[in-house]
Amino acid sequence: MPADRSDVVEDPDMRQIAVAAVLALGALISAQAACLGHAEPEQRFGFEVVPQFPASKIYATWAPVLERVGQAARVCFELKIAPSIPDFEIQLLQGRPEWAYANPYHAVLAHQRQRYVPVLANGQEMLSGILTVPRQSPIQRLDQLRGQKVAFPAPNAFAASLLIRAELARQQVEITPVFVKTHSNVYRSVIAGDAAAGGGVNQTLQSEPAAVQAELRVLFESPGYTPHPVLAHPSVPAALRQRVEAAFLALGQDAAGQALLEGVNLEQPKRVTYAQHYKPLESLKLEKFLRLGP
Repeated sequence: MPADRSDVVEDPDMRQIAVAAVLALGALISAQAACLGHAEPEQRFGFEVVPQFPASKIYATWAPVLERVGQAARVCFELKIAPSIPDFEIQLLQGRPEWAYANPYHAVLAHQRQRYVPVLANGQEMLSGILTVPRQSPIQRLDQLRGQKVAFPAPNAFAASLLIRAELARQQVEITPVFVKTHSNVYRSVIAGDAAAGGGVNQTLQSEPAAVQAELRVLFESPGYTPHPVLAHPSVPAALRQRVEAAFLALGQDAAGQALLEGVNLEQPKRVTYAQHYKPLESLKLEKFLRLGP
């Protein structure tokens, strides 16, 4: 029998929880509207981050990075977090953000459609797609997933979805894909038994709590590719782009800065170019697996 709605409304504990949730959401929205960086910036930029994680986690990790980068480069950034990866893709492919942190295949699409310029990426490790299963699962081969539900963060997540789905198709393993918005949701869907397996990436799995990692086993790992880049819109003046790039690189020169960069998967940032690091992805022919909005 459905619960009496009046019981829920009158429960003081539930009311306190609801009020706290509203206040927390309001604080996050206000924080996102703030401009992070120099107090008297030469220019204000929008900076959008692909939402691999909940918005609260993205803000907690990216805000201090952009604060320091903005101070050093004498600019400020409005950190914007779309409600889902498809929403982020719409914004990016329409050329709205001046700056973005996006997956490698987003970099390909954004360059082709809007001429976004890859600026820098994680220089410590390559990005690989992984397919996780419960640690005690009897599944040992990809073909054992035939006919099963497999969770992915979004259709166009490069390593966590496109590479994995392409490999399953290559091996003629038909699955039922389920898109659950974030990498964190993927791993928890697998643990809860809502999906037989889930696509992620090595970096996001490593950032999960030890208790979550302990419940999962990697069934398959793709080859490695240059990780997520920071992208600049072509409208950003070259001199400002170079100052922001230099500020990111300088952030990795002290212990506190290194810790901040680790939090956003930009350890030991390195300069990247489209021709050298992302154009080779065009040869993967992943277009047939894309699901793009307007």
